[in-house]
Amino acid sequence: MSIKILYVCLGNICRSPIAEGTMQKLILDKGLSDKISVDSAGTADYHIGSLPDRRTRANSEKNGIKLTHKCRQLYTQDFLDFNYIVPMDSNNLADIQILSLTAFGTHQSEESCFLLRKFDPKGSSTDSVPDPYYGTESDFENVFQIVKRSNEAFLDWLIEKHKLF
Repeated sequence: MSIKILYVCLGNICRSPIAEGTMQKLILDKGLSDKISVDSAGTADYHIGSLPDRRTRANSEKNGIKLTHKCRQLYTQDFLDFNYIVPMDSNNLADIQILSLTAFGTHQSEESCFLLRKFDPKGSSTDSVPDPYYGTESDFENVFQIVKRSNEAFLDWLIEKHKLF
């Protein structure tokens, strides 16, 4: 069994690459690379083919994670290819649901499409991961920490739900 997770933000240059990178590291550290795979995408097509924002990459490297992901856009095929689609904020969630409704005549279920902060021990299930794009270095660090702790709890949930150990 392979569980596939897709993280989604607007441009796929800040939040979703951080989510992808932190989850990849957590999966690797737990020896689950053969059971879980991750990717990320943006709802917009602004940065297709580019590396994540330089500040995102610098902050992630400072935290021990090298981001090499090439930005891409969310496509309807992703709804068929991924078990979980995890947006960073409510606008991304709404865009995902519109694309799903347009393509398939139905919204994604709450079981397979939910905000990442649903798992944040310091947040709530309705909280968004803030977009650091117009912020400072400390905003990028704050986002990294939010995403990391949310992914730690998300991975624990996946392990229990799918009985991965």
